[in-house]
Amino acid sequence: MKITYDPQVDALSIIFRETTVTTKHLAEGIALDYDAQGQLAGLEVLNAAKRFGGKETLRQVVLEGIGPTTQT
Repeated sequence: MKITYDPQVDALSIIFRETTVTTKHLAEGIALDYDAQGQLAGLEVLNAAKRFGGKETLRQVVLEGIGPTTQT
């Protein structure tokens, strides 16, 4: 997974996997990318800082529950 933010155009992009996609616009400034099997491959949010409450919100990413799990 790749998460990028471009401050020049205020766009947040989350790519789950690199592949050929079909883009569907969910709402103005929000696009979802699907692969050939209809699985979500990525998303893009324009005007991200404004939508998420400012650029400070975009400075920190917290990932929870990611990585190997321990089974007991």
